[in-house]
Amino acid sequence: MIYAIMVLITLCIGYFLYKAYKNTQDIQINKINAIPESAEHAPVLSILHLSDLHLENISLTPSQLADKLRNESVDMIALTGDFLDRKRSIPKLLPFLRVLRDMKPAYGIYAVLGNHDYVLNDRDLSELINLMEQYNIQVLRNAHQSFSVDGHTINIIGIDDYSTNRSDLPVAYRHVDTGTNIVLTHDPNIVLEMQGYTFDYLMAGHFHGGQICYPKAYHLVKMGKLAKQNTIKGLHMHNKSPFYISEGLGQTGLNIRIGSRPEITFHQIPFSQPEHV
Repeated sequence: MIYAIMVLITLCIGYFLYKAYKNTQDIQINKINAIPESAEHAPVLSILHLSDLHLENISLTPSQLADKLRNESVDMIALTGDFLDRKRSIPKLLPFLRVLRDMKPAYGIYAVLGNHDYVLNDRDLSELINLMEQYNIQVLRNAHQSFSVDGHTINIIGIDDYSTNRSDLPVAYRHVDTGTNIVLTHDPNIVLEMQGYTFDYLMAGHFHGGQICYPKAYHLVKMGKLAKQNTIKGLHMHNKSPFYISEGLGQTGLNIRIGSRPEITFHQIPFSQPEHV
């Protein structure tokens, strides 16, 4: 009798883990229209946002990513950190970068680093950054790049990882021209520290949508104020400015998800907003 119960429990656990693993293959493609009614006739910037690849635990192959992006066209690509945390995973990034390069976004590819990337030692981190730069990805570490669309300035502001105390808002915003400010960062908790630093849209990741929710992601409570408020995914507002938290593509720890799904996100962002003073 006891043996039968143990077998049943083992089978139930095995089935549960199998379903949790299968969830990591259920990639959601989310299209976010961030255009308010007041700007419904404004031109928009189309952005592909990917976050938290965690190449040690990802169920999406480069060819599958290419298939999902095949019929999509975007103006730029935003990558918000946590690519990997082991040197041996760096070569695994190459085919993913080729997929993104082949999309040929008109205004480029921009990236920031996450806390897992900073697990690498300095030499290996430099190798990671150099690899991305070889594929014309601009890695922004408390820095910004600007481009013009129809005479309007778009500022891409990369704020370094907040969770590892690398964020430096004054440096990231130094000499930013008047225009539309799009912020890329890994840990979205930085939005709570941005009084006086304006943004029109912010994209982040870090929380994986909880990854394992039962039903709430209680294990994230040590990951800052937003997690304590269960603000761990999707579109939100802070001081009247929108920010989006991606559930990411990969996983940490076990390659399973419960109550969350990996995501690929497309954003439509108006850029003819009133100029910042």
